[in-house]
Amino acid sequence: MRHRFFHQRVVVSVFILLALGVPASCHLLDSRPSETISADARPDFRLIAEAWNTIERVYVDRAAVKPQQMTYGAISGMVDSLGDTGHSRFLSPEMVKQERNLTKGELEGIGAELQMKNSQIVIVAPIDDSPAQRAGLRPGDIILKVNGEDVGGLPLEQVVTRILGPPGTPVKLAILNPKSGLTRDVSLIRARILIYSVTWHRLPGTAVVHLRIGTFSKGVTTDLRKALTGIEKDGATGLILDLRNNPGGLLDQAVDSASQFLAKGNVLLEKNASGQIKSIPVEPGGLATATPMAVLVNGGTGSGAEIVAGALQDAHRAPLVGEQTFGTGTVLKEFSLSDGSALLLAIEEWLTPDGNVIWHRGITPNVAVSLPPDVTPLVPEREKGMTVAELRASGDEQLLQALDLLDQPEKK
Repeated sequence: MRHRFFHQRVVVSVFILLALGVPASCHLLDSRPSETISADARPDFRLIAEAWNTIERVYVDRAAVKPQQMTYGAISGMVDSLGDTGHSRFLSPEMVKQERNLTKGELEGIGAELQMKNSQIVIVAPIDDSPAQRAGLRPGDIILKVNGEDVGGLPLEQVVTRILGPPGTPVKLAILNPKSGLTRDVSLIRARILIYSVTWHRLPGTAVVHLRIGTFSKGVTTDLRKALTGIEKDGATGLILDLRNNPGGLLDQAVDSASQFLAKGNVLLEKNASGQIKSIPVEPGGLATATPMAVLVNGGTGSGAEIVAGALQDAHRAPLVGEQTFGTGTVLKEFSLSDGSALLLAIEEWLTPDGNVIWHRGITPNVAVSLPPDVTPLVPEREKGMTVAELRASGDEQLLQALDLLDQPEKK
């Protein structure tokens, strides 16, 4: 079984309180390291206990001394110190539940993938037809406040907990646009979100199909093959594969999806901690290996979506149009902790078939096109009933540029 980006379950017993040899219900920690801890690590665990006990003993705001919050903060700090920004991370039990639901295609909340980046809570991608997307949240937006509370400096899991809530309830966010420096308040109503990962529609006045993959959740390849069969019956002469604001998902789904457009070669390379490189080849039997195509990417294109984009670019199968991708370049395993929380840790780095590094860099499009701040990318559902004039007036210059490339192949 291939590694999943979000959900490879491996149980380990490294929960910090238990590792220190004390019950989870205790507040003060025994500064004598447990014999179960390696000798080299014992001075570090003693230091953690000293800091914990000092806070417990003297910190003036007694209500703020919350053992679970301190524990989660310590674990988050350990993971953050690894430098795998935006990928390896600590998940609270609620965040574990959300990650499970994402791969199943259903969510509750505002529908946005969040990451900690440069000590700020950054929106990686809003989910299609979610409260976040409808409110105009965009990749790269920074969350400053939740319901009036400043969240600067808080661990990711604490911010997520504040944003999550039952469907139908309100939440207010203060958002910073890092490009313009402007802030705005956004009011959203939480919802139950069904993720339609694969959608398509023929663009008005053309024989080109706009094919969107929103996430690489379970079953996406099956849905993609059904879509490609329908596209062939529709008589389309070209397609635009839209991976904008696709935060990734399951590795096997990304590999199988990329293989629908490639006849041979590799989809990616995996490099382990020893520097050994393993090729992940294209799966045979792709349904659209010769159809003219272009691929849309932006700053919300991450993880599995970057694998697909990188494979198609390196194979010279399709030009990438849009903006630099997010830059998620490690394969994750999930290590479950004893209270239902988990660590997502990078165990391998992945490279494009040509050996290009994606981690912290992203993929550079062949044709760079940015969208104005007030323009939301079109999705196939919005294009139904749209006229040619309305398409051209939509402001989605990335989609229009890709369409022009397919209409004029010599510009590829």
